[in-house]
Amino acid sequence: MALHKASHRVGAALLGIAALGTLTACGGGSEAAQAQSTLRFAVTDLQGMEELQREYGAFETVFEEKSGLDLEFFAVTDRTAAAAALATDEVDIVFTGPAEYVVIHERTDAEPVVAIQRPGYRSCLYTTAESGIGSIDELKGAKVAMSDVGSTSGHLGPSQIFVDAGLDPMNDLDVLTVGDTVHHALKRGDVSAVGIGCHDYEEFMEAEDPANYPILEEGELLPPDLLMARSGLDDAMVQTVKDTFTNNFDELLAAMLEGKDNAKYGGAKLIEVTDTDYDVVRSMYRAIGADDFTEFVGD
Repeated sequence: MALHKASHRVGAALLGIAALGTLTACGGGSEAAQAQSTLRFAVTDLQGMEELQREYGAFETVFEEKSGLDLEFFAVTDRTAAAAALATDEVDIVFTGPAEYVVIHERTDAEPVVAIQRPGYRSCLYTTAESGIGSIDELKGAKVAMSDVGSTSGHLGPSQIFVDAGLDPMNDLDVLTVGDTVHHALKRGDVSAVGIGCHDYEEFMEAEDPANYPILEEGELLPPDLLMARSGLDDAMVQTVKDTFTNNFDELLAAMLEGKDNAKYGGAKLIEVTDTDYDVVRSMYRAIGADDFTEFVGD
């Protein structure tokens, strides 16, 4: 696959989203919760209804049993579609990552409900032993591969590592976003280093000798993935979702882990977060030149 150079002006497309819809109820919050017995649920990193059913079918069964609600899957293609669905009142809860959250929140006022912290959710910067590179500052002017534009652990996190080390990813490096081919780009000698999620590095090393690919730096623990509720969703409904996760997380997590793509949540913990916990992600967007990250549309 050819390498594609990351743009020095990241993100230009505005999210075209309609005004927020609100949940209309006659009477108090509890009456509204009783009136709405179906919770419409979307996941931003899954494509299509078939994938949702395959990855979250077991979760659906356990959630419905524990919450007393009917879970209705709503397929979205990316963060843009998820934001639009939240804003137009087509979906109630979206399960998403940190990078997606800050963009969707700004456009829709959707708020965190609960968060799922993955163990070891960090970004890693690594090189080859034969490169002779022993520190980050030696990469100034070099080509560095990262995964997908806007990926929390594979783009934003590594960029922040460089900023913390005194390098500007936009001007001091030649950043190439190459998706899943990052490690191959390093093996071929196309780049001097790779910035990727540490869990991806560990997967690459299952087929490699880690001594040949030393880690230069590990970033700080990244903010967790989270469930966010649309603005206007009844408080009692939000509380039901929160209570269901709080009281039954072990069973819900076990059901999630029946989905192959959810293996990354093995050993995860349920934690409470607020919007300010994601300010670090906003800083990461600025590190890649997206000063107005609300215009950033990266899948």
